[in-house]
Amino acid sequence: MQNIRIVKKPGYAVDAADRALQLILLLQETEWLRIGEAAKALGVAPSTAHRLMSTLVYRGFALQDDQHRYCAGPALHPEPAASAERALIAAARPHLEELAAAVQETVNLVERVGATARYLATVEGPQLLRVGNRAGTILPAHVSAAGKAILSTLPDHMVSAVCSRQAPSGGSALSADAVMDLLAELDEVRRLGFAVNLGRTEPDLAAVGAPLSPGNRPAVLAVSLSAPLSRAAQIQDPASTAALVSCCRSLLLDLQAQGHLPAGKGA
Repeated sequence: MQNIRIVKKPGYAVDAADRALQLILLLQETEWLRIGEAAKALGVAPSTAHRLMSTLVYRGFALQDDQHRYCAGPALHPEPAASAERALIAAARPHLEELAAAVQETVNLVERVGATARYLATVEGPQLLRVGNRAGTILPAHVSAAGKAILSTLPDHMVSAVCSRQAPSGGSALSADAVMDLLAELDEVRRLGFAVNLGRTEPDLAAVGAPLSPGNRPAVLAVSLSAPLSRAAQIQDPASTAALVSCCRSLLLDLQAQGHLPAGKGA
């Protein structure tokens, strides 16, 4: 007869740790989870559930989309996908740190996943008033500076196809007029070599993003500078944008040499 060991909840269980583990299980069991739903399942206040979820996002166990919903993050993904992502971030971090030190602002590594922009890693700038860590955040690609930078490397018909259909995460599809406006904006991004977001994702945030363009193929990744809106002019000046573009070039070369450049996720 097989011996069965019954596992009981330890008397010394730390409530916060136990709730965080319960939250991880919920993320694995559901496609998308809202804070209210998490709070109800855990039997805690929404503010407590939000603090727990924010910690999971920071550590890569959860991702947040633009509708304030959460899903399982890369730390919960099976190998080798998680290992490949960790290697990518490790290879990119020195470049992000160098750029953050040069421009004195927060720097992000961003990946396009279908019609969304997913923030893989952040190096915060050194200034007291700065944009915080955005790793794990998911935003619509057509409003994020990094997302627009990546979209600018696609032909127009692919941009239309990506942005005209509803995202699996529930994001809204763009109307025909909105797609035409986006295509006109992407023409300017291609001319400049970088994209700008002034208060479109958050009212007090400005960002500039440039793609990692591997030859004639569409980009999968971008690097962005994020700053308070009051410093929008500084991150758009020629010295800052030149440093951003230079970072993207050197990072792309390193990722290609080390075999860390990811394939695209979603058409």
